[in-house]
Amino acid sequence: MTELTPAPASTNEPAANSTTSGSEQAPDPTVLTAEVDKWRSMSRKNEKAFKDASKELEQFRQAAMTEQERAIETARAEARTAALSEVGSQLVAAELRAQAASTGATLPAADYLNLSRFLGEDGQPDTNAITHFVTTLSTNTPPQPEYKQDIGLGRQGTSQAGQLTRSDLSRMTPAQINAARSKGLLDALMRGEL
Repeated sequence: MTELTPAPASTNEPAANSTTSGSEQAPDPTVLTAEVDKWRSMSRKNEKAFKDASKELEQFRQAAMTEQERAIETARAEARTAALSEVGSQLVAAELRAQAASTGATLPAADYLNLSRFLGEDGQPDTNAITHFVTTLSTNTPPQPEYKQDIGLGRQGTSQAGQLTRSDLSRMTPAQINAARSKGLLDALMRGEL
């Protein structure tokens, strides 16, 4: 038996930490964007090929069915479509409310909406159509006042708000009392309200 010995490490390979700064270089965003676009287009091509193959397979199945099997399959498809459209309209309404709440939009009354417009061919809610519709709605943010609203409205609160009482005066020096009087903190006391 021959014994396997590990080969010596190649001297042509760069060292793992041979960079001078010790940190990795950031990848170029344009290269990353191009790579993402490439994979996205490949994924869409594969999805299209899968849908085409599925349609072709379904056509072969339909051709191989007897008349009675076709009638049963048609009845099943109609029942499924009816059930999905019934439940689908409830799902559409829920999706509309959720997206409107998240964006702060106000939905019109349900009587004015054609919910079947937002259903896809498969009976499921079409989120792209719902999103597009919700973005066209106005948001219900309150209008911002043009001017500050509490200016020039007269006295705010009670006439005793911020006023000093007789017990406050007993702890104050004459200089503090004169300063409080000039600030208007003794007005209620001088009118006899306190």
